[in-house]
Amino acid sequence: MGLLDNAKDAAEATGKKVGEWVDDTKERVADKVDEIQADAEVKRKEAELRKAEADRDATEAKNEYKEELRD
Repeated sequence: MGLLDNAKDAAEATGKKVGEWVDDTKERVADKVDEIQADAEVKRKEAELRKAEADRDATEAKNEYKEELRD
């Protein structure tokens, strides 16, 4: 019976280690997904900022042109 008990204990320990490894891997993947999403959000916001700046510059140029026409 001792051999069977040792095998059972070893199998349980291995199962526990595998379970921990799976949990750790799931957490790492979730962390990486969060990172990628955050990076995408930053890039989206940067693009929005560039567009807003371009709109502002275009409006300023239009207003300057209109002012020149008035003179």
